[in-house]
Order: sequence, then structure tokens, then C-alpha cells
Amino acid sequence: MVLIIAIYVKRWDHLISSRCVVSNNYFVMEASRPPTNCQICRNVDRFLILENTTKAEFAKYAYSGQPILVRGATHHWSALNTFSFDFFHKIYSETAGAYDSVEHECQFFPFKSEFNHLSEVFAMPEERVRMTPHVSKPWYIGWSNCNPEIASILRKHYERPTFLPDDSESSAIDWIFMGYSQVGASMHLDYVQRPSWQAQISGSKTWHLLPPPECERECKAINITVQTGEIST
Repeated sequence: MVLIIAIYVKRWDHLISSRCVVSNNYFVMEASRPPTNCQICRNVDRFLILENTTKAEFAKYAYSGQPILVRGATHHWSALNTFSFDFFHKIYSETAGAYDSVEHECQFFPFKSEFNHLSEVFAMPEERVRMTPHVSKPWYIGWSNCNPEIASILRKHYERPTFLPDDSESSAIDWIFMGYSQVGASMHLDYVQRPSWQAQISGSKTWHLLPPPECERECKAINITVQTGEIST
């Protein structure tokens, strides 16, 4: 079997203005990444659970590679009672250019669904949105937001967790994932430039963490179910 790589160039000025000749996809990133130092996961066999943690306590583990579940850090967020399918549908439908920004500036992940754009998700029939008993096709999707007007609305309902170290960088981009059980993301390797955290706004989500291939003999697979209001890091 021969690997065929095709490069499509519309114009030379397009090539000159592009940052990369070959798009930076998962295959390229995985093939070119340096091997992981397995020390980061060698002694990890479970999530560390912290209750109402402080910045000083969290700092002990912040950059250790230890997966952490934090409880009690979101009780004052209005997002827990505000964020919903209808909420996101409303703000994206009423904000000029919001859908276009997802398509052209950010990312939309259909995962195992048939949707190609975020606007298609918000055009779903009501019975499928609510997954009424006779509906047998669950869905799960995710997207990132690059629209500053949408971002300003979202940030009114949540804040940067107070336990994060002062030197922990934050992105201006929000990622939103929503859907139902039985579907979800396939196993994948995330490439992120900054430490990340995820807050469960409603329902629950089970995370399955596997070591990178080169560490499979030294590190263990772990999982945890994150409940509403909890933060995983």
C-alpha cells in the first residue's frame, strides 16, 4: 500500500500567504511529535479528587501530569442554570456572523453524528433535541467559539476557576460539547498548547484516559465519571 499525499494550490499568492503547505492534521502531528517521557504517567492509577480546593493546595499537583477532579468550585456559576441547547441556539441565531465564525475561524466536531455545521444541529426537530422515547438516534457534538460577542455572553455565566495558578495561561476560545449517552468522541490524542480544564455543566460524562502508545507497558488506563458542577483537569 502506497501513501499518497496530494497538495492543492489555488494560486501562488495563496501558497505564500498560507502558514503550512501540508495541513497540520492528526496524522501529521502524531507522526512528527517527540516521544512522551513515560515518567509523567508511570505512577498514576486514578484521578486525584480535591474538595473545595485552594490555589495553594492545587499548585502541588498543577503541572505534575496527575489527572484531577475538583468539586465545589462552580456552585456560584449561573451557567449551571443557564447553559442549555435552547440557550446556545438563541445566542447563535441572534448574533450576526456567529455561525460563520465557527465554520471559518474555529472548529466544529460532528463526531459520530451526521451534522456538518453547527446551524444544522440547531435545526434539529424538537423531539430529537429532547431525545423523546420514540427517538432512537442519539447525538453528540462539539465546537469552539471565536466570536467575541458570543464569548462576552458566555463569560458572564462562568469564570476562570479560582484554584488555578496565577501563571496558568488561559485561551480566549471556549469549547462547548453537548449530547447524549451511547455516543461521544472516539479515542483520540489531544494536542493542546496550554493546560486545560473542563467543567461539567449538566448531566455527567465519563472520561477514559489511555497512555500514549509508547507508554502502554509502563502506564495504566484510568477513567472517571464527572458529575454536574465538577471540574476535571
